[in-house]
Amino acid sequence: MERIVVDTSIIIDGEITKLIESGTLKDCEIIIPVAVLDELQSQASQSKDYGFVGLEEIKKIRDLAEKTNITLRFEGERPTMEDIKLARHGRIDAIIKDIAKKNSATFYTADYVQALVAQAEGVKTSYSKPQVKTLDLEFEKYFDDRTMSVHLKEGTKPMAKRGKPGAFSLVELEDKILEKEYLERITTEILESSRVNQSGVIEISKAGALVVQFREFRVVITHRPFSDSYEITITHPLVKLSLEQYNVSEKLMKRLSESAEGILVAGAPGSGKSTLASSLADFYSKKGKIVKTFESPRDLQVDEKITQYTQLEGSFENAADILLLVRPDYTIFDEVRRYHDFRVFADLRLAGVGMVGVVHANAPLDAIQRFIGKVELGMIPHILDTVVFVKAGQISTIYELEFKVKVPTGMTEQDLARPVIEVRNFDNHVLEYEIYTYGEENIVIPISKEAKSAGIERLAESKIKDAIRRFDSDAEIEILSNNSIRVRVDKDAIPPLIGRGGSTINELEKSLGVHIDVEPKTSEGKRGEWFEMSESGNNFILEIDEERSGMYADVYVQNKHLLSTRVGKKGRVTIPKRSSSGKRIINAVMSKEDIKIVVHD
Repeated sequence: MERIVVDTSIIIDGEITKLIESGTLKDCEIIIPVAVLDELQSQASQSKDYGFVGLEEIKKIRDLAEKTNITLRFEGERPTMEDIKLARHGRIDAIIKDIAKKNSATFYTADYVQALVAQAEGVKTSYSKPQVKTLDLEFEKYFDDRTMSVHLKEGTKPMAKRGKPGAFSLVELEDKILEKEYLERITTEILESSRVNQSGVIEISKAGALVVQFREFRVVITHRPFSDSYEITITHPLVKLSLEQYNVSEKLMKRLSESAEGILVAGAPGSGKSTLASSLADFYSKKGKIVKTFESPRDLQVDEKITQYTQLEGSFENAADILLLVRPDYTIFDEVRRYHDFRVFADLRLAGVGMVGVVHANAPLDAIQRFIGKVELGMIPHILDTVVFVKAGQISTIYELEFKVKVPTGMTEQDLARPVIEVRNFDNHVLEYEIYTYGEENIVIPISKEAKSAGIERLAESKIKDAIRRFDSDAEIEILSNNSIRVRVDKDAIPPLIGRGGSTINELEKSLGVHIDVEPKTSEGKRGEWFEMSESGNNFILEIDEERSGMYADVYVQNKHLLSTRVGKKGRVTIPKRSSSGKRIINAVMSKEDIKIVVHD
């Protein structure tokens, strides 16, 4: 009786069952090494599809052997831990070939390298070149030139998204319920075709989840325990566009060509972000730049000159170390999602590499905010300079970032100046947002028309203060309307402000173009807040009730108004020691003068 020994590759390919069913194998003894069984069991235990396919094939071989004159047995020792560690170096393969030698059996394999080694050792070998379908795979029948993605789920009808980014619809492809066996067959076709002609690569393989980049298709396969049922989602790009096809303005083209090196491409899922990123990659490549990509999975449609990198040993941080050695001019980072992705993006940009990042966001500002908290706020303008928001496949909004030290919009005191990130509309250079640190929090403030109007009012208030400074340097100004204001000054300042027969006030009203009501400034009758004073670095801290946070506070010394400010986080009023108000506080404490805080909305 002829003896044959089989390895893992020929079992997974299903070639042995085909040989038995065709009658080519008969009156023989099939020996399956225990190492083969262990390897398939290990893969199946990790929910890897190859393991399940192989075990199902062994089950079929046993059923066929019982119906024919074929003997099936298992032989050999279970691999040791050392054997498993050296499996990638051929130790398990050597164990299988040794069993074939020992039994003077024919070694059946579908692995070309295995066949060569066995023949070199003098082992009788039968090499079966895999007959794998590589064209017109089953899933391809669901695609046409308008299909963005196909969704196949066990127990449901096949569905597809058809149309274009921003204008697609979900359609039913067939009036039949999909079964798990059918979906497993599609998976096997994709995996086998990927392995045989190297048209695909497994990007992610975890328990219950498998991601394969097969030609231009991204295939996501999920099953238990990750998902409640077997599901396959297949996507592919509808079009490949050049940057010129986006109707990019000459101004933007100049910026992309000459100065933009920290670019974010943002948009909602399916909006066309990756298509634009691919266009930018080809644009820089054609300009004579060295361009690389960071992707997981690698599904960008880019020119052959562009090398596509993925995670190295499960980490983009490791890949970044290699990337710096190849000295790229630009790197396209597709799908910046996790915390470490943002750090890698920032590190590469600060190292001098031009970066184009793709980020999921529902609004242009959201893309910038995703960097807040992951890198220092002051570093963001050095990392990002241009944000391109994509909607329905077209460039919708473009922002540019600038870094300045100034008093934020809405504040008046010069000692409140701080580093501010200005977010401006690229087309008209209009300021739309300001980002800065206030207290212990990062603040993002929209700059609206109302805020600009308030700024004009503050200019008017400043002009009025200048006009009456000679009467009371701490006058309080309240704007009642466009042509009426209220001025509160010390009682002693009222007579000279009014003047003989009202001559002075009339002259001021004429020069300023507003009606002025004059009232005495006092805190008498107002109940002061309990507070506790302390020092922190270069500041005085006046702590009141935490519930007062966000309200306005007027500070008085000897019933004379000192300053107005907003109550900060945890009910704190902060006064810099070096400011005029801080120096007055020092004198008040030294002279044991009365200090009062009045809080109002």
